Amino acid sequence: NKIMSLKIFRGSKVIVTGHTGFKGSWLSLWLSEAGAKVTGISIDEVSKPSHFSAAILSNHMEDIRIDIRDGESLKSIFSTIQPDFVFHLAAQSLVRKSYDKVIDTWQTNTFGTINILEALRGLKNRCNVVMITSDKCYDNVEWTWGYRETDALGGPDPYSASKGAAELAIRSYVKSFFPKDGNIRIGVGRAGNVIGGGDWANDRIIPDCIKAWSLNELVSLRNPKATRPWQHVLEPLSGYISLAKSLAADQSIHGEAFNFGPPANQNHSVIELVKEMEKHWDKVRWEDLSADYKGPSESSLLKLNCDKALHVLGWQAVWGFEETVRETALWYRSYYANQNHSIAEFTLGQIESYIHMAKSKEIEWAIK
Repeated sequence: NKIMSLKIFRGSKVIVTGHTGFKGSWLSLWLSEAGAKVTGISIDEVSKPSHFSAAILSNHMEDIRIDIRDGESLKSIFSTIQPDFVFHLAAQSLVRKSYDKVIDTWQTNTFGTINILEALRGLKNRCNVVMITSDKCYDNVEWTWGYRETDALGGPDPYSASKGAAELAIRSYVKSFFPKDGNIRIGVGRAGNVIGGGDWANDRIIPDCIKAWSLNELVSLRNPKATRPWQHVLEPLSGYISLAKSLAADQSIHGEAFNFGPPANQNHSVIELVKEMEKHWDKVRWEDLSADYKGPSESSLLKLNCDKALHVLGWQAVWGFEETVRETALWYRSYYANQNHSIAEFTLGQIESYIHMAKSKEIEWAIK
């Protein structure tokens, strides 16, 4: 199996929180195909349809439904499984929803993370942990160069601020309870603006497009000029996997945060993204609502500097903008054209072609 290059995960026990979500479902399938015994912890599926249900991912892992705000249940699951790796992705992940569900967002993103840290304190075995926060954890002043891992945290909206607070909690636990020579090693992954097949969340540009176009309707663009470092879902996931492998091998990066994003020149506007999708989808139509938009503010520019991931982990992005958009469009086309075929096979096919290209570029996680 081509996915078996990730030997470190073969036979290992892995907990993925948020396994029913967009990124979590792709990561869980990838790890289970690499030979890991995956246990997913999630409160619910994030949307209908969802990648988790479309790909029948419950066949590939143990599927546990609890709320990460329930610290006692988390502790008991962690102590039963004694995981070798933990990937914490469970979150309230939508900026606009965070304005309506303020307390839920803080409790899930900040205290949910603290509950994971508390569950880790009870482990006696060696465990490598990747905590996923967000590129929005930075105090975004919309400057034109990319944020580095040492830049100030703190976001304006409840979502971004709750992720910044989660980072402070992680930092405090590393300093207080998880020494470098201890059994728990923690790394933080920051990434955002992830696109790819299987995302049907509200208020995200690609799902908005797909939902509209699959019904032959036009999509409303709130902010067509906003630029984002778009990346395929597999890019940050390969980053999290790289980070987990490096933590297992090297205690010196314990407690460090890493940005995962595309090269600095790959910032494209919403309208460029929509026009690129048009190459792979029939009957694309949109309307520009920016002149009349009265909703919560959204930043118009956000960039990450990913030099640290390159220099310390040997990680870099694999697919360019065109490939990213093409693979995303092809996934949805496959889904809507023939809902009876195995979407899990299609997802695995994309993972394999991604790994194949990473190998051809001699990127570290794919060849070691």
